Amino acid sequence: MRGGTHRIFLQAHNFPDHDAVAASFALRDLLRREGIDARIIYEGEIERNSLRTMIEKLCIDIQPAANFDLRPEDYIVVVDGCKGNKNVTDLIGEEVAVIDHHEVVSPEDVRYVDIRTHYGSTCTIIYTYFRNLRREISRPVATAMLIGLNMDTALMTRGVSPADLQAYADLYVAADTTLVNSILRNQVQTRDLAFYRQALDAVRVNQSFAFCYFPDGCNQNLLGMLGDFFLTLQEVDFVALCAHNGRRINFSLRSERTEWNCSDVIQQVLDGIGFGGGHAE
Repeated sequence: MRGGTHRIFLQAHNFPDHDAVAASFALRDLLRREGIDARIIYEGEIERNSLRTMIEKLCIDIQPAANFDLRPEDYIVVVDGCKGNKNVTDLIGEEVAVIDHHEVVSPEDVRYVDIRTHYGSTCTIIYTYFRNLRREISRPVATAMLIGLNMDTALMTRGVSPADLQAYADLYVAADTTLVNSILRNQVQTRDLAFYRQALDAVRVNQSFAFCYFPDGCNQNLLGMLGDFFLTLQEVDFVALCAHNGRRINFSLRSERTEWNCSDVIQQVLDGIGFGGGHAE
């Protein structure tokens, strides 16, 4: 990727979350140390206020893809997503790399593919790059990565591997933990309470299965938070939430049962009529 006329863009998945932004931020920092310039781009919106706070406080330069006149000769690295997935817009340019931890189909026409489904976050993958190259992780980058790791593993309770634990220990020492804790604690806004109220009124629980439908819509990140909330109920082992957002129905699944793999379930349910994937839990 070094030199030439090729510009390099790090593409986070659409409507990016903390892990996607933090992993892209860290990868950009690592590439710059190797003399490679890159820009972070995304499609959709930055939906969560806590993510906007992270971006602002850590001065993360991330911009909508529409801000750039993308060209066919541009190189694109997909971070925390995969080429071919519906939540990763096929932008103009050549996808030269995919770095992800979700359960996805590995693309055959991409030069570099690093998919580690046993990792709890993409930040952990990027952390291993720093470690293997023996590069020190700066305080802002460590802070972002620790936030991303915590968010994607539900505070180290979901899909955690030994690599995630090692990353957590090293990042914790280097990060601004005051900022990390502030962002992790302040996830819900007062305007979100209406969705919690609606969910509490409409949720149906049957034999450890919880279901709720939002006919008037609910953003995808908040759906995930609501799923985590319902999974804290002692009587619930599996949560399925869905929302009518524009012309789409968005789903969010959560599971505490190893035999009920969320990624497998949603792919079977939507086979032929939609797309799904993500985490086992």
